[in-house]
Amino acid sequence: MSMRMSRVAALASSLLLAAGAALFGAGEAAAQADFGYVALGDSYSSGVGAGNYDSASGDCKRTTRAYPALWAVAHAPQSFAFTACSGARTGDVLSGQLGPLNSGTDLVSITIGGNDAGFSDVMTTCVLQSESTCVNRVNQAKAYVDSTLPGQLDRVYDAIRGRAPSAKVVVLGYPRFYKLNGSCVAGLTEGERSAINGASDYLNAAIAKRAADHGFTFASVAGAFTGHEICSGDAWLHSVNWANIGESYHPTATGQSGGYLPVFSGKA
Repeated sequence: MSMRMSRVAALASSLLLAAGAALFGAGEAAAQADFGYVALGDSYSSGVGAGNYDSASGDCKRTTRAYPALWAVAHAPQSFAFTACSGARTGDVLSGQLGPLNSGTDLVSITIGGNDAGFSDVMTTCVLQSESTCVNRVNQAKAYVDSTLPGQLDRVYDAIRGRAPSAKVVVLGYPRFYKLNGSCVAGLTEGERSAINGASDYLNAAIAKRAADHGFTFASVAGAFTGHEICSGDAWLHSVNWANIGESYHPTATGQSGGYLPVFSGKA
């Protein structure tokens, strides 16, 4: 082969490689442009406690400061549906949040189960009544987690997989609420705080088991919130807020951005 022909062949090869790379890059860009993310769940996903609520979301209290919205801003999926709602139980997810899911959904996030297990009533009981009454109520919640919650989670997870068969599903847990032997000088007893933390761990373990059995990814936030619990001196969680009781025991804006967001980003 002459030198001229070799140069022509080399040029043609280079052009083909460049064209292939361009096409591959375009394909990657198109794939990213088609990426769809749906955020489901309860108040820990809607962002209660973080403030700046979207008035259009009404009592669901969704906010741009919640980890799903923060992730969407950072990654710019082509579609982002945010249906998480304050107070949601498993039945509410099934009846009112799954509409945006479809065969093109690539990523789903969800926090659910705390309200089914009676989170609000547990905390109210522990704040207002005796330690023994608090511990008894915690034990009732744990019994519910054993007997009833797994089936409720199964129904939600089955419905998600049925509607979004190709999606990666990230199930996030709940933080521990208290730093034991911390800076708090009033409020709950250490026994009550320990019981509440134990209940959170118990709930998370049950959720993680059901998520794994469905092939979903469980993301624990307990580690991210360690050192930032109530009574830590640098809390990312609201304590009892009598002026806005619904925000009590929910992540602050920093809890969403510094706790939930990096954990979710590492699993998404």
